[in-house]
Amino acid sequence: MADLTSSLAAFAAGPISTTSQARIVTSLSALDWLAVGRAGADEPVSRIIRDMVLAEGGAAQAKLFGGGAAPLRAAALVNGTISHALDYDDTHFAHIGHPSVAVFPAALAIAEFEDKPIVDLLEAALIGMELSIRIGLWLGRGHYQAGFHQTATAGAFGAAVAVGRVMGFDADQMQAVLGLVATRAAGQKAQFGTMGKPYNAGQAAANGIEAAMLIRSGFEPNAGAIEGPHGFGATHLGADDTATALAGLGDEWLFESVSHKFHACCHGLHAALEAARDLDIAEPEVAEIRIKTHPRWMSVCNQLSPTTGLGAKFSYRTVIAMQALGYDTALPDSYSDDVCTDPRLRSLRDRITVEADDSLSETQANLSLLRRDGARREATHDLLTPMSLSDREDRVRQKAAKLIGGDEADAIWSMLRTGGRAAELSDRLGG
Repeated sequence: MADLTSSLAAFAAGPISTTSQARIVTSLSALDWLAVGRAGADEPVSRIIRDMVLAEGGAAQAKLFGGGAAPLRAAALVNGTISHALDYDDTHFAHIGHPSVAVFPAALAIAEFEDKPIVDLLEAALIGMELSIRIGLWLGRGHYQAGFHQTATAGAFGAAVAVGRVMGFDADQMQAVLGLVATRAAGQKAQFGTMGKPYNAGQAAANGIEAAMLIRSGFEPNAGAIEGPHGFGATHLGADDTATALAGLGDEWLFESVSHKFHACCHGLHAALEAARDLDIAEPEVAEIRIKTHPRWMSVCNQLSPTTGLGAKFSYRTVIAMQALGYDTALPDSYSDDVCTDPRLRSLRDRITVEADDSLSETQANLSLLRRDGARREATHDLLTPMSLSDREDRVRQKAAKLIGGDEADAIWSMLRTGGRAAELSDRLGG
């Protein structure tokens, strides 16, 4: 069987053949990442982390969401944290992780500092995000179920090789950076629901920058520290599933199937919201709605009658009622304490029931609508159902336009698709 670390290192350093879809999806994730980062720049966790870094001072090597500049590692920490502050960034369900928020902050910081073109940035980010998914598959679901946050653990490896790619690392240097970042990768699900969750993403990005910079300076780690009896996998409850992790590597881009969020709430609610969208549910016609979902989501996002905007983001009954009443579930500001007190929403919410169905996958939901006229309609949606590139582009660009304005979203998209310098893209972080 092939060695995991050397195979991943050869992939990360060698020539690659990307598909048109992989390139476009990477550009869409870059736009999505920039938009959610800009939208989250004034969140409390964003202000805290940015203010701390700016107060420390240091070389202004890379720009920050919300304004200012900082040393590379600090910039990656800030931008990774801020871009995950709203939890509105892309997700890959193969290993349940958020690839972009760990990789793009690190790759953009070094690409800006070294004045690289955007095309090099995007290629490095794609390689890093693909590798993070592969590491996640190697670690397996047990790693996540035990309490490790894949965005931070697997993401740190992706961030490190993305930076290494921008720096022009060869395969030996890539092995070394993978070995070194293995001793830094960290992140706990215990932080979910707190400011610690987005901080996990920032840590991954900063760890990737740090490891790559040290390797370039001649630092000599144990390059095999991912594998082996005392390696990262063994000490972090990894499954050591090398065959799955390496299957199709270099020919098949798993990142192509990344899922972009089109609703500003828990991803567990999205299949239900998409099914409701397919049914075109409107409040005046609703007698009752029954939602079926995978059992794992019942303890994650099934708050029955939340009273806060944050709680609304974890409530099937609330978000479906919001959508039926015309609230735009794509806008973070729609989730407020006031929406939870809307008497129309409370009335409709009482006509919605949620139940577990273990015949559904984690990415599926089923909605059954009984209309006031007695007609019944039903829809099932799976978030893994392939979306055409044109539909994906339309929806990501619409989302970005809602978050940062149509003109700004169009300008960034044009930059991503036609080229330019990474520093020009960084100029957009400050708004």
